[in-house]
This record gives sequence, C-alpha cells and structure tokens, in this order.
Amino acid sequence: MGRQTGTIVQQALDILLADPAILPLLKGNSREQIFQSIGAILSTPNKTHKAYLRITLDSGNVVRIPAYRIQHNDAIGPYKGGIRFHESVNEDEVSNLAALMTLKNALHDVPFGGGKGGVGINPRKYSERELYLICKKYVQYFTDILGPDKDIPAPDMGTGEREMDWMTAEYKSIHPGRPYLGSFTGKSIVSGGSLGRREATGKGVYFSFKYMLDHYIRSNLSTLETYNNPYLPIAKSYLNRPLTMAIQGFGNVGAVIAQEIFNDQSAQHSVVAVSDRNVTLFNENGLPIDKLLQYSADHSGELPTTAEACAEYHIDAHIQDREAVLYQEVDVLFLAALEEQIHERNVDQVKAKWIVEGANAPITGEADDVLAAKNVIVIPDILANAGGVIVSYFEWLQGKDTQFYSEEHVYELLYAKMQKTLDQVFPLFFSQNHQLRQSCYNHAVMKLSLVLYRQGKLY
Repeated sequence: MGRQTGTIVQQALDILLADPAILPLLKGNSREQIFQSIGAILSTPNKTHKAYLRITLDSGNVVRIPAYRIQHNDAIGPYKGGIRFHESVNEDEVSNLAALMTLKNALHDVPFGGGKGGVGINPRKYSERELYLICKKYVQYFTDILGPDKDIPAPDMGTGEREMDWMTAEYKSIHPGRPYLGSFTGKSIVSGGSLGRREATGKGVYFSFKYMLDHYIRSNLSTLETYNNPYLPIAKSYLNRPLTMAIQGFGNVGAVIAQEIFNDQSAQHSVVAVSDRNVTLFNENGLPIDKLLQYSADHSGELPTTAEACAEYHIDAHIQDREAVLYQEVDVLFLAALEEQIHERNVDQVKAKWIVEGANAPITGEADDVLAAKNVIVIPDILANAGGVIVSYFEWLQGKDTQFYSEEHVYELLYAKMQKTLDQVFPLFFSQNHQLRQSCYNHAVMKLSLVLYRQGKLY
C-alpha cells in the first residue's frame, strides 16, 4: 500500500477505534488488537503474482516483459481491477492500485475485492500482432488465479475492449466448457460487454461533481451553513453561475468528461483548457469540444499540436505546453491522466479551487495537504472515478444471466448507485470537517472492518 493510501487508512482506523459505536462489543485492549489486525490486513496484499512474458516480436527477436497481477483483499468478493499497459508499471504501483480498488469497492458497496494487473510496456511501440500475443501470454501465465468467481480483470490505462476480447477468448480456449463471459469485463458489446461501460468512468466523474454542487449543496444549504465548514464558502460561490473548467487527459475518461460538460447545456459551463500527453489547448472563451472530439476520433485519440491542424478543424485555441493545463485560472480542474500530476513542487501553481480526480492518485499526499490548507475542494478518485468498476459489476451480472441491459438502464443504475454513496459521505465531509478523501476512507474502512470482524479474520 502506498504511503498516502496507508496514511489515510491508518487515520481512518484511529478515528474508528475512538468511536464506540463501531464494533461496540469490543472494549479495551481487545478493541485495540482488533483494529491493529485490520491495519495489518489492509496494509499488505493477500497475494502478489509476477511473471516475465516471453514474446517473439515481428522482428524475430525474443523479449521477456514484466507482468503483474496483485490480489489485495477478497473479503467482500472476488478480486477486481484493471490491467494496465504502461512503461512505468512496477510492483509498488500495481500493489497500491490494488489496495485502492479494495477501498473503492467497499465504499460503493460493490461486491468485489481489490486487485490490479500491469504489463511494463509502452503499447504504442508494439504492433497489433505483438499486443495480441502479450494479451494471450498474460492469460496463459496467470490463468490459474483468474476467473469469474476468482479474479476479474478489466481495462485500464493502455488497454481497452480489444485487449479484453483477446483475453476473454484465450481464457475460454484454456477452460473449455466453463463459464467465461464474467472472466473479464470491459469487453466489446459483441463479445458480451455492457452498453455504457466505456463511458462509465467519465460520466461518473462529472456526475460526482454535478451532484455535489447542483443537488446536495443546493438542497441542504441551510443545514450545511450550521456546520461552519471551511469548504462551504467556495462551494456557495459556485452556485447559480457558469463555471470555467480544465481537463487534463483526453482519453476515455477526459474526453467523456468534456462531452458531458458540452452536453450539459442548462449549466452553460465552458471547458477552456484540455490536454493530452503532447499539448495543452486553451481558449478563455471556451473550446469547441465537438470539434476536438472529432479531431481526436480521426487521429487515434490525440489532440492537434499545430496551428495548421487546429485550423483544418476550425478549432480556435492557443497551443501551450502539456503541463499548462494544471495552472490555468479556472474554477474546476478535472485530472484524468496519470498518477502524481500535482505534487509538492508544482502545487503552489495550481489555481483551481475545485479539483475532481478522474485518474487514480493524481495528487500526492504532500500536495493534498497544501490544497486542504487552501480550502480547495477535492473530490477524490475513490469516490469520483468508480463508474468503471460499477458498470463492470453490471457487466459481470449480465454475463452470468446472459441478459443484457439497455444503455439507458445502465446509466440509471450507475447514477443511482453513485448517488447512494454520495449521500452517505457528503454529510460526513461537511459535518465532521475532514477532507472529503478522509471521509471516504473512513466509510470504506468501516465497511471492511465490519466484514472482516464478522468473518472471524481479526483474531
């Protein structure tokens, strides 16, 4: 478990230990021992699996590529988490993300545990055939630990429905006659995937922000004002006016966030900056999101990097360095790229007063503390970006029943499930004066503590 996650989990345990309403039958030393046991269980994964995938490249050369599957905790259900293809993948990163999945599923009451996978490659440097072989080998090497009731991978950074289809097919060929539709989620529709799965994370990210501002705060304002919460004045200043927004990342998550903002005509918010791995595009009057989406669709998901490319698609934008998106004078910043994008060296340059984490762990612990001191509202990853795993759960259910939901029904279920969680943690945030991240961790750790205790795993 990473330092930031571990610190917040321990803080949650300390808060729960001091609350006599949590596990009320436990007293004195036995109570302290139980909570120490919870900390030990959550601080380390149940199992760590590592392999080197042997692949013959198109050139004829043979390479061995590091691959991981880390299974953090399965107290609530089978392990669940994406498979990441990225050159920065390492055991510590995958382990921390697996722990985050355990907490995220507990927070949102999704009956899965936490797992994560990774392959240490830059997928852009491999041919389609080579990527296909990597996917097959991944399933072959880890096949004994995967399965619909054991460990259910999904897409993550660098993977998508194509890779999940390949892996599902390989799992099916290795296990003939056994159920296979639930072995992987995030598949294409024709391969048994769920409508709405690709868009789910981005939609959930924007929903978490919109619900907090336009529904929860607006509907409960008189009550919230009695709590003297330091974050509330910022939130109140955002009511009843169009907001300026910036989005770091324009992949599956960031592009969907942009589309959601563009479609939310009643709010009249404007996206003034977007970025990808190459560039930031800025226009203080608002960017033409529809044209950017079209350009991205026509150019393998990338944004234009030259004035000529912008002009071809009638995109009025200033071209800036890719990091510039973080430092814009905007109301809201959506982080939908990589980990640790805001850190102690650049946090003082961040001007947004509201940040929503679409990526996993995009803000370091040190930067989080600085933002908290400035009363910047941060809707954390564990809360905001759970749409993918929630709809993966729906896909898993559909695969078990071979009954498939309409896209409209999927989104209804998604928003209802997220709203239930938001309605549980927002009161904790405003009334107890914790950071929202801490409120989320407190709730998730409480759920895990109760389950582990009931299962007899704390003695």
